Amino acid sequence: MKIALIGYGKMGKAIEEVALQKGHEIVLKIDVDNASDLTEKNLLQADVAIEFTGPHSAVHNIYKCFEAGVPLVCGSTGWLDKLEEVRKTCIEKNTGFLYASNYSIGVNIFFEVNKKLSQLMDQQELYDVSLEEIHHTEKRDAPSGTAITLAEQILENVSRKKQWVNHPSSYPDDLTIISKRIDPAAGTHTIAYRSSIDDIEITHTAHNRKGFAAGAVLASEFMKGKTGIYSMKDVLGL
Repeated sequence: MKIALIGYGKMGKAIEEVALQKGHEIVLKIDVDNASDLTEKNLLQADVAIEFTGPHSAVHNIYKCFEAGVPLVCGSTGWLDKLEEVRKTCIEKNTGFLYASNYSIGVNIFFEVNKKLSQLMDQQELYDVSLEEIHHTEKRDAPSGTAITLAEQILENVSRKKQWVNHPSSYPDDLTIISKRIDPAAGTHTIAYRSSIDDIEITHTAHNRKGFAAGAVLASEFMKGKTGIYSMKDVLGL
């Protein structure tokens, strides 16, 4: 498979390593130094594009891939206020789009565990729920996209929580997310249900970027030749 890599930082390099090990070819690498090379002509060399940049460039890059008709796997976070608009454009352009806040297979299983636990805890009003996420100091957005996904799952199922906030809060309606930036943390997410009697916690800890990279390459293999909108649940059959 021929892959266009949009974003060639630490994550892009990790994806490249996994892709090459699996026998794929990287036909285009886009970074800040050669952003002007992100053209339809160059993108059409690829079967699929993988985009890991940042919140300020992601939507522009996504639309470039849509214009070229190249299926896209997107892992950038911090731009989700435009997600519905992006999905609508994908359908209009009849191309393929897969977005995930986290491509790790373990995290996507963790999402399912979080969903089930939050359903079980809805009626347990003695427990207050909060989240904590820890990442390396180079991570630009807070809270992490993964933390937002976890929080939205809890808000769907725990009726006493109405919105998430990214700071400590004494309001019972608020779901607190605490963000910490500590090197060299690849990513740790903890959901805690606390009461005066006991605590229940679930935690996912990434040891390095390999899990994210492997999941992104798996997603790109899934997306080859596809049109429509997909998620990691489709890739993993969850």
